[in-house]
Amino acid sequence: MSKMELFIGPCVLESEELAMTVAERLVKDLEPYKDKIKMSFKGSFDKANRSSIDSYRGPGLEEGLRILEKVSKTFDVPTITDFHSPEQAEVVASVVDTLQVPAFLCRQTDMIIAGAKACKQYGGQLKVKKGQFLAPWDCQNIVEKAQNFLPLDRILLTERGTSFGYNNLVVDMASFQIMKSFGVRTVHDATHCVQKPGGLGKSTGGKREQIFTLAKAAIAAGADAIFMEAHPNPDKALSDATSQLPLDQVSSMIGKLLEIKEVVDNV
Repeated sequence: MSKMELFIGPCVLESEELAMTVAERLVKDLEPYKDKIKMSFKGSFDKANRSSIDSYRGPGLEEGLRILEKVSKTFDVPTITDFHSPEQAEVVASVVDTLQVPAFLCRQTDMIIAGAKACKQYGGQLKVKKGQFLAPWDCQNIVEKAQNFLPLDRILLTERGTSFGYNNLVVDMASFQIMKSFGVRTVHDATHCVQKPGGLGKSTGGKREQIFTLAKAAIAAGADAIFMEAHPNPDKALSDATSQLPLDQVSSMIGKLLEIKEVVDNV
C-alpha cells in the first residue's frame, strides 16, 4: 500500500505553545501508522479571509515561519502553510516543505507561478486548493500554469467543497478522479469542506459531525491525501472553531481511513 499523505494541525498558529503541543501529540498518536503515512504539520501564520475585521488572523509571516521551523526541527516533520501574495512565496518556501495556495486565490496566475518557482528553487511541493466556485475540470488550467516550472509529482490539487446555495458546501466525490486525470495527486480537505461560510454572521459555521463521513467517502473515491485541522479544544479555537477536529480523535480516524485505503489500493 502506498503511503497516505496527511496535512494536519491547528487552523491558525495561535501561539508557539499550541503549535508545539499539537505537533507533539500528533507525532505520538500517529506513531503506530508511521510506515503507512507521511505527516506534515499544518498551521497558518495569517488568516487573510476572516469574516470579521475583529477576528484573530495569526502571528504574522516572520513569527509564524519561526514557529513552523521550530516544529519541524524539534519533531523532524515536514510543514505546510498558506501564502497570500506572490512576494511571500520565496521566503515561505525557504522554511516550509509544502506551499499552499488558498482557495480564493487559486485562479491567480501570479500566485501559481510564484509558488511553483519557489518550490522548484527549494525542493518543495505546491498544493492548490480548488476554489468553492470552480469546477474540478477547470483545475487543468491551474496544473498547466504550475507545470511550466514544477514537475507534476510535486503538484497537489485539493477538494474543499463547492458552494451550494448560501452558507453551504457540497463535496463532489467525482472530482478526485477528474483532477487525478491531470497527472497530479489529490487531497481531501476534511474540515473546510464541512464549513458553512459566513453561517454565523461574523464567523464561519460548520458541521463537525460530518468530517469522518466525508473523509471515508473521499478515500474510497481515490483521494491520495487528507488535509485536516485539529485542535485540543476546538470550541476555544481562535479560528474555525466549529469545524476543527478534536485532537484526541485524530488517531482513531486515521486508522480507519488507512483501512479503507488498503481496500481501495487492492481493488
